[in-house]
Amino acid sequence: MPGRMEGKVAFITGAGRGQGRSHAVRLAQEGADIIAVDICEDIATNPYPMSSAEDLAQTVKEVEALDRRIVARKADVRDREQLRSALAEGVAELGHLDVLVANAGICPLNTPGIQPFVDAFDVDFIGVVNAVNVSLPHLGSGSSIVITGSTAGMMEGAVDNPELGAGGAGYGLAKKLLITYTEALALQTARDFVRVNCIHPTNCNTHLLHQEAIYKSFRPDLENPTREDAEQAFVVFQAMPIPYIEPIDISNQVLFFASDESRYVTGLNVRVDAGSLLKTPHIG
Repeated sequence: MPGRMEGKVAFITGAGRGQGRSHAVRLAQEGADIIAVDICEDIATNPYPMSSAEDLAQTVKEVEALDRRIVARKADVRDREQLRSALAEGVAELGHLDVLVANAGICPLNTPGIQPFVDAFDVDFIGVVNAVNVSLPHLGSGSSIVITGSTAGMMEGAVDNPELGAGGAGYGLAKKLLITYTEALALQTARDFVRVNCIHPTNCNTHLLHQEAIYKSFRPDLENPTREDAEQAFVVFQAMPIPYIEPIDISNQVLFFASDESRYVTGLNVRVDAGSLLKTPHIG
């Protein structure tokens, strides 16, 4: 039985690990070939390690194990020409492009200075704009753009709490702007039958969540909270009593938006958040 993505090619940013790798594998399971990019180096203001070349190689291994083709390249989403070159190589090898998953993101909390604001905004918003810019010339009728937002970015006083530094403010601004960007872009591309939708995860079990700054923001009562300490507070964040969702929970929504099942679904901002925004619409 053919898969839901049979014959399609998906371009995924931030595909080295976490949500990006999960998206690549899930789409490949349904028949897609993949063009994968990741920065494969650290960003100085980001307090947790970024993905590595070895991480991206593991994504390649997992996609190829599903008997799907993959073109993987090192590229920084802040650099439009790097993205354009990587995508062009992928399209030249795989023949076409049907889906963009603009997933790459960072959350540099508690890093001093203004540069964390610049870096967070440049990766989380400008990186999406760059990925869209280089992808649109390749996307034809019936194609799909899927953007990664953030439920926390919808919450006043969450990541943009001044105590979390400029990086949180940059992250929060980027994710808020993606809401209106998604709607505005969807309206412009609708006449060409190119869909645009944005997924807003709650706490997700990736490196972005598991960092000291986030642990401390959830457990300010402890000097050096552990993962186990933080998970006790993570449960309070969602209406459903779970500490976080898994990357596959987002990947399944990506699959719906990427497949023809959503052929007339566009301009949506969908939360996969276990009820977190319903429970805590405003923090602070």
